[in-house]
Amino acid sequence: MNYKCPICGNEDSKYIGYRNSLPYCRKCINFSGKKVASSFKHSSNIKLTIDYQLSAEQESLAIKVRDNFINKKNCLIHAVTGAGKTELVYYTIEYALMNKLNVGFAIPRKDVVIDLYPRVQQAFKEAKVVYVVGEHTLLLQGDIILLTTHQLYRYENYFDLLIIDEIDAFPYKNNQILNNFALKSIRGNYILLSATPSSEDIKKIKENNGEVFTLMKRYHNSPLPVPRYLKPKIHIFISVYIELKRLLNRGKQVFVFVPTISIGKKLYIFLKYLIKDGKEVDSQVSQREEIISDFRKGRYKYLVTTSILERGVTVKGLQVIVTYADHTLYTKEALIQIAGRVGRKKDEREGEVIFIGNEENENIVSAIEEIKSINKKAFL
Repeated sequence: MNYKCPICGNEDSKYIGYRNSLPYCRKCINFSGKKVASSFKHSSNIKLTIDYQLSAEQESLAIKVRDNFINKKNCLIHAVTGAGKTELVYYTIEYALMNKLNVGFAIPRKDVVIDLYPRVQQAFKEAKVVYVVGEHTLLLQGDIILLTTHQLYRYENYFDLLIIDEIDAFPYKNNQILNNFALKSIRGNYILLSATPSSEDIKKIKENNGEVFTLMKRYHNSPLPVPRYLKPKIHIFISVYIELKRLLNRGKQVFVFVPTISIGKKLYIFLKYLIKDGKEVDSQVSQREEIISDFRKGRYKYLVTTSILERGVTVKGLQVIVTYADHTLYTKEALIQIAGRVGRKKDEREGEVIFIGNEENENIVSAIEEIKSINKKAFL
């Protein structure tokens, strides 16, 4: 008899164990924390309050997304990096809160959840907003619950509205367990957000009678910065140093992306003796939140970083260098996301994105061509 895990949906027998003759699943055995009851007394008269104007395109799409939810339909929002995807779901969140519905906003990465928390608090001042991530799980219920996709296992049949951002991001993408947690947590409808959805993502939402909404312009109505490929003449670290020095001399802050933690540490050891006021961050750096906060305040000129800062981070005037851009870990989608860190602010719409690699491979070429194509479509 085949056993299907009631928690994650796993049916693969090699991950099924037995204890006292009863089956259990090894795939999701670590997800054993406190579960949440569906009852919660919501705050009253919660209104959206933002001190800025949505663009005409944002306003129009936000209304369509809300109306789609009112009609009990799911949707996928395909919006370019810097389009203001979060703002596109604010009207829907407001409608759900006014009707005392359970609202969740799930994101694969902890750092992005924490970064989003004050923004949502500011937009919905009367709401009880909580965030649930690893090591921050004492408070599990609120009017709006921001959480990592790992934490969705706690909320079975709970959310009337679940927004899942960055559906194409690690570790959520193609993760059977996390995808099952998401599906099991929804009792109403969902909204998916992505700047780089796959054709399969789009096909799946349409097959399930959902809508796909697109926004190919940034909110400030300027094109996406187009990356430039650079082949190193000597050693790649030398090229990074030259480009970093040039950008810093222009008074700009810089993210220097690396594909692995090992490369990042080696590069930073090389750079820190030549250029002061920098830091290295990765998933193993315990003080990374403090370092990123200090970078925003201008205390550091550059950060050598892994993909942890690939998404959800907005810094005025930021420039980007991608080291070993031809590495196998850099997919076309990842390179597009990284390039999207630049030019996000209304008063700093332009900037440089430099892909440095020994070979201008297919992913580099495809990422640059897709960004050009998006700009062409948006500004015909």
